[in-house]
Amino acid sequence: MSEKQAKADAPSFEKSMERLETIVSDMEGGTLSLESMIKQFEEGQSLIRFCTGKLDEVERKIERLLSKEGPVETEPFPDDTEDSADDAAPKPKATKGVPKEPKPDYGRQLFGD
Repeated sequence: MSEKQAKADAPSFEKSMERLETIVSDMEGGTLSLESMIKQFEEGQSLIRFCTGKLDEVERKIERLLSKEGPVETEPFPDDTEDSADDAAPKPKATKGVPKEPKPDYGRQLFGD
């Protein structure tokens, strides 16, 4: 099989996500046998690794493209699950290559060396 054919036969990110959603729905439905649940769990884990790998790959490509234009600034995506007033507050931006400040060691401050 040629490399082009292998890429054409490989599942897409979108198809993998659709299948993962179906697996979750089936498992939450509570109608699967234990054996079916185990098989679907294993397939789901494989799909999660595949999708995570694709997302990591895309993130690296984007960072490479942006780094050609200057320093890359990243910021977390907003968490859609939170319903708080904090959403309006700006989030601090992390700049690539700038070390984060160390967290204070309260144990040493309280009890000494």
